[in-house]
Amino acid sequence: MIYPSIDKLLNIVDSKYQLVHIAARRSKEMTKTDFYQMPLNKYVSTKNIGRSLEEVAEGLITVKDSEKTQEPN
Repeated sequence: MIYPSIDKLLNIVDSKYQLVHIAARRSKEMTKTDFYQMPLNKYVSTKNIGRSLEEVAEGLITVKDSEKTQEPN
């Protein structure tokens, strides 16, 4: 079974596309800076992409809704 489940993640993030974008950015950040938000022994996954999804599932990465800005007429 894949951990964390896509159903749990989609309750946190609105779309699969946004989830992929967030996970990819966080994974690259982990690789570049070697900074993890949890102790390494707490992660189930051994790869950074899986670890980034685990951080989303744990609520360590928050998703801000982008607000549509309109220029005044």
